Amino acid sequence: MTGIPADIRPLPAPEAEARIMELAAILVDAVDHGASVNFMAGLTLDDAAAFWRGQLPGMADGARTLFVAEQDGRLLGTVVLSFAHQPNSPHRGEIGKMLVHSTARRQGLGKRLLNTAEQAARAAGRTLLHLDTETDSAGEKLYRDCGWVFMGAMPGHSHCPDGRLAAASFFYKHLAPAG
Repeated sequence: MTGIPADIRPLPAPEAEARIMELAAILVDAVDHGASVNFMAGLTLDDAAAFWRGQLPGMADGARTLFVAEQDGRLLGTVVLSFAHQPNSPHRGEIGKMLVHSTARRQGLGKRLLNTAEQAARAAGRTLLHLDTETDSAGEKLYRDCGWVFMGAMPGHSHCPDGRLAAASFFYKHLAPAG
């Protein structure tokens, strides 16, 4: 596949707020297509927008960074890098809301988003990242393909959008220090 020539960049909190409905549409699309990303079937644009609004304070204070894939002014994907806030964890971060719109999947955007988040974590002095994803999902394949280390699976971790209970797979990745 040739891939989509999208730009990957951080989306500052003020711009994220201005584009909240576009972010909401990506989240609703993911849930509508069965992604287990903390929401159930029937997620509305308003509820998805409320989720993203809840992320804005952390984006504004630097606790998290939202990266987006954008092509011709259209948002196609997201990934959130959150930094651990505990005093004993200044080296750690978490990956979340790795979402690629259904019209743009399987063209390398997820891998590019993830790589960008990893590079940003490294640049911020983080050397350990972790995440969880639905077992046997496209996300799990992506993380394995990108060199993440599988720690284990927890049966019945959460409900899929259709109400089925599913296992979650947990991963981590060590990052070489920047410089």
